[in-house]
Amino acid sequence: MYSPAHLAECRLEVMHGLMKSHPLAALVTLTSEGIDANHIPMHLSEHIQPYGVLQGHVARANPVWNAFKPEFEALAIFQGPDAYISPAWYAAKKETGKVVPTWNYITVHAYGTLQIHDDPIWLRSELEHLVNDHESNFEEPWQISDAPEEYIQKMMEAIVGIEIVITRLVGKWKISQNQSASDQQRVGIALKHVGSSKSNAMADLIPQIELFPG
Repeated sequence: MYSPAHLAECRLEVMHGLMKSHPLAALVTLTSEGIDANHIPMHLSEHIQPYGVLQGHVARANPVWNAFKPEFEALAIFQGPDAYISPAWYAAKKETGKVVPTWNYITVHAYGTLQIHDDPIWLRSELEHLVNDHESNFEEPWQISDAPEEYIQKMMEAIVGIEIVITRLVGKWKISQNQSASDQQRVGIALKHVGSSKSNAMADLIPQIELFPG
């Protein structure tokens, strides 16, 4: 990923934060037929040093688990808030007209060797972690044990576990760092006026630019 120094985010805790808050990853693998991509929710476990491990599962009918080339790295892409940035929001629009549109976004690329788990004990543990992650904020969180055990066993037979021990992480935070403080403020206000969830999330990031040094 192209990432100029002033946009690079290298702090592990910040990258992990994005991966946990936006867990739906685009998993990119190489097969004999070319590049393949699948969108899979991944659970990040931080206890494996130095970068952590990603765990998830796919449908057994999905060829991703037996068609990938294990000698090549897999790539999991985590995408955070993004937003279109209009040149009309910059002071230079009126002063010189020398402005063009751009796109703000934050993302993390996680690399590692894809490993397959077809063991029901491993798979049950992964499912418990994934469910607990996403049910914990609900008033009445659903648990796997709420469903009949024979039904769960049947569902588990239709999936395969996947794991990536992360060997390198690349983070990129493109949030108007190259603009003046006054233009950053204008962009933040304009994004709030757009009013979408993504534009609001990006607007909230811009005042934190000093917390994301390149």
